[in-house]
Amino acid sequence: MKLNGIFAAITTPFAADGSLAADRLRENISRYNRLPLAGYVAVGSTGESVLLTRAEVEQVFSAVREAAAPGRVLVAGVGSESTPETISRCKAAADCGFDYALVKTPSFFKSALTPDALVEHYRRVADASKLPVVLYAIPQFTGVALEADLVARLAEHPNIVGLKESSGNVQRVGEIIAAVPEKFQVVVGSADTLYSSLLLGAAGGILALADCLPELCIELYQAVAASNTAGARELNRRILPASKKLVRQLGIAGVKCAMDYRGYYGGPVRGPLLPLNAAQKREVEAVVNSLVATAAAD
Repeated sequence: MKLNGIFAAITTPFAADGSLAADRLRENISRYNRLPLAGYVAVGSTGESVLLTRAEVEQVFSAVREAAAPGRVLVAGVGSESTPETISRCKAAADCGFDYALVKTPSFFKSALTPDALVEHYRRVADASKLPVVLYAIPQFTGVALEADLVARLAEHPNIVGLKESSGNVQRVGEIIAAVPEKFQVVVGSADTLYSSLLLGAAGGILALADCLPELCIELYQAVAASNTAGARELNRRILPASKKLVRQLGIAGVKCAMDYRGYYGGPVRGPLLPLNAAQKREVEAVVNSLVATAAAD
């Protein structure tokens, strides 16, 4: 399996009463199946993973597996603060038929998370996991980065096959790509850095923006793959403000609102996250309308 292409970092739908809406998740996946997305990432940061119960995590895994079209690569967010729980979640994802285990860095005991501690954690997970392991660094949330030298050490393990780098630091992405074997796959988690990272050799992107504007993300990836420099630059110019407003500024609530506006099911976020106010919703609509109008004019 390969991580080339655009993956939707799918949201977790909740009903009005706050319960998991697995039927809505299956509906979203069915719509995504019509597009040339490489696959789906379930229970990642955009999926509000830290706000889900273990039972809900497994319900999401099952719903995604049931709804995904054949040939789509399925990546399970399994990272937990403890090594044993992460291993347990890897097993659940493997039993459900996923293809990769996405393992974010532990973060609570930051002062104890030395490079040696992180290497030990990831190697123990990779030794036990039936699924190939993809490292996941998102230091803006966790406060724990994975630098190039550490990733290179971890890439030596035969069952650690890739990295999702979500820091937004293009220089770090380039340094990591230069430090790891060619077969080691680096994908980015920020639409802001997708264009630059693809040029540096990244395999693709796992993007929240692909939940609400998947066509635009796919077009950018395809333009770079086809060496359509002018087209890729123009698409990147259009993506940057959308990513900034919908993802970085408004967060998961912004992504879900944009999904609702585009006919997907976004629905509410789970507390302690807050819903958008009326003014913020108008901002979302303005961003989406601008992009749709531009696409129609092309």
